[in-house]
Amino acid sequence: MTGKVFVILLVLAGAVAGVSLYYLQVYGYYRDVVANPGADVMLLDTASGEPVSIAYDNFQAIDSDSSPIRYRACFTTSLAQDDLTAKFMPADKAVPRNAPFWFDCFDAAAIGADLESGQAVAFISQKNVHYGVDRIAAITADGRGYVWHDLNDCGEKAYDGTVVGEECPPRPAATSETN
Repeated sequence: MTGKVFVILLVLAGAVAGVSLYYLQVYGYYRDVVANPGADVMLLDTASGEPVSIAYDNFQAIDSDSSPIRYRACFTTSLAQDDLTAKFMPADKAVPRNAPFWFDCFDAAAIGADLESGQAVAFISQKNVHYGVDRIAAITADGRGYVWHDLNDCGEKAYDGTVVGEECPPRPAATSETN
């Protein structure tokens, strides 16, 4: 009898652990981003190299403190792609990262297909929003926009263990608490 109870407890503990892990990965670490008009959607100006805010509406975003690449955002803009392409820095090799299924405005596969077909153009939004991580924005011909974080060259080197090199900025100092 005690063997059956032990097996039931073991199965229940495994189920609780599995459900908890699923919840934390898909829902628990994400939070809604409060809109900050004028600072949510920016593109890197080709001439100055500085991020410039663009006109946008219908902004919604999620982020997580557990990883610098979990940021996703969606918005709309009335600006024409040709005007944006003439003024702002394009992003090479832009591949959107998957978002949680419940953040349904961001479909990485559809955005990627639009980028490949030329229906969308990707821009660098901000460089080094976190060490080694750039913010990328893609805007479609019909004015839908998407934002995500992606590793830049320094980030790829830093996180895969290779030597970063002199062309990368120094890593920020680690903070530690002392009692």
